[in-house]
Amino acid sequence: MRWLPALYVAAVLLVEPITPVQWPVSFVLTALPLVAAFAHGPVVVAAVTVFAVVFEGVLAGTPCCAGRPVDYMWERHYVANYVCTFLVGVLGTFLSVHRTRREHTLATVRSVAETAQRVLLRPVPHRLGQVSVETLYLSAAAEAQIGGDLYEAVPTAHGVRLLIGDVRGKGLVAVETAAAMLGVFREAAHEEPDLACLARRMERSMSRHAQQVAGDAAERFVTALFAEIPDDEPVVRIVNCGHPPPLLIGHGKVTELEATDPSPPINIGGLVGDGYHVDVRPFRPGDQLLLYTDGITETRDRTGALYPLAERVRAWVDLPPGELLERLHTDLLDYSGGRLEDDIAALAAYRLPEEPRS
Repeated sequence: MRWLPALYVAAVLLVEPITPVQWPVSFVLTALPLVAAFAHGPVVVAAVTVFAVVFEGVLAGTPCCAGRPVDYMWERHYVANYVCTFLVGVLGTFLSVHRTRREHTLATVRSVAETAQRVLLRPVPHRLGQVSVETLYLSAAAEAQIGGDLYEAVPTAHGVRLLIGDVRGKGLVAVETAAAMLGVFREAAHEEPDLACLARRMERSMSRHAQQVAGDAAERFVTALFAEIPDDEPVVRIVNCGHPPPLLIGHGKVTELEATDPSPPINIGGLVGDGYHVDVRPFRPGDQLLLYTDGITETRDRTGALYPLAERVRAWVDLPPGELLERLHTDLLDYSGGRLEDDIAALAAYRLPEEPRS
């Protein structure tokens, strides 16, 4: 875009010698200031305006190049063209000022959004005890770096506790709800003795939060999945609150860990009951757990087919967590043609082999 004004002038110079004298091609230079306003600042646009007016006069009265006598440059049609170019240049300068201000504002907003994302979804340590953890977050819109998808991993006295969730809804309400959810989890994960108690604590806290927020925030709920990987047992404990089932990857197989007794989403327990059921599944050294939001499984290709997550992951069972999520990231963009329609979050937890004792 920055070279567009020069290309525009070059095109005029190429066309001018091959057109009849009575066709004043130089008139198209009137648009040159607006062309410059697309990519340059107001000072450059003003300079381009002066150049365009002078260059129009040169083309209007240059016998050797344009084939017109010098007196033509003061002919009334050419003078009118100079005035129009000047007025368009003034407009282009104002448009350039407006554009640069909007770009500065957008850059500031994106910087704030990125900072908010680092606070909201702070980096998870790559190793928590005997568990290796990696995360992935993709925003559906490049301008919006944060959304309602959330994840967290916290080392506690009960083992490594994981959370992944998806706030129903969009916009600032979803971001605020996600921030409240993460804040409660980061504190309660250390205090509650088991996952069922943790889920009830989350339900009570988020219900209070919804009551304190005006508007339709009280109607927002969060599908969430809580997981606990104890240090001294080869198992993983799971409470699934209306969330997509995690994938257990190990020994060359991929298994969907469906909840035997699904629990209600957070902030709905008060309506349907707060019975939270804990599933216990084997999780041995070398096994890997993939938690994800429905933005992954609801990604569509050009034909409208949903992304077959479990089928794709079967080809990557031997990859470590970081490489697994990188492959998933690339595959999602290829599958959707680069058009993600929803935010995406994923968390991979790998139980490391036991270190030999001396």
